[in-house]
Amino acid sequence: MRKQIAAANWKMNLTINEAETLLYSILDANVEVSENQKVVFAVPAPYLTLAAKKVADNNNVFIAAQNIYSKKSGAFTGEVSVTMLKSIGVNYAVIGHSERREYFNESNQFLRDKVKLCLEESIVPIFCCGEALPIREVDQQNQFVQTQLEESLFDLSADEMQQVVIAYEPIWAIGTGKTATSEQAQEMHAHIRSRLAHKYGDAVANNVSILYGGSVKASNAKEIFGKPDVDGGLVGGASLIADEFVAIIKALKS
Repeated sequence: MRKQIAAANWKMNLTINEAETLLYSILDANVEVSENQKVVFAVPAPYLTLAAKKVADNNNVFIAAQNIYSKKSGAFTGEVSVTMLKSIGVNYAVIGHSERREYFNESNQFLRDKVKLCLEESIVPIFCCGEALPIREVDQQNQFVQTQLEESLFDLSADEMQQVVIAYEPIWAIGTGKTATSEQAQEMHAHIRSRLAHKYGDAVANNVSILYGGSVKASNAKEIFGKPDVDGGLVGGASLIADEFVAIIKALKS
């Protein structure tokens, strides 16, 4: 059965004291996380070592980097490599978030290289895809997302593909207060899974976790996560509020 995942993306927020308090508050809630569920915290780079140590004794709780560079080492001042992340116990990395694509001009081909590097170091890439409002308004979202998948992921082997987590994030629903309906989320998740099945077969497609990202909060998580092809969420603002994120974890399918 596919893993159900609640992933927190803290983005560029919190001081070190605030980050530690938030992490403690969520972990101290003692939410029972089943073997079929995972909780992932994508924290700012300065807090990765601290966070990795804090969750080390918690089953099925992991730390993610919010970004990596496309090379393992070299003269790339300010960047962080997968090798560095592996050495401090980081198990996941968010790849291709819409903010990285928009503000830092990350292309599908550039993200393909990042995904490959993650897999080489046994770091799970959480690969983000999704459309902006103008694309949705002309009903081209399916083809747009399909192109993102094809250009960044579809050169992977079947075994490699099953190590990837996909996060669908409609850009028009990130931090705007707007949320895709659960039906819209299911429609796109089903489309993504159908493209995976077309490329790799049903067995692989049915083993890939696909998360929804876009104004997920405690009040809508259960409805969204309840859809058959939605395997949890990549959560932004609500993950900065302990009670909200705890409720979101509890909304995962068992």
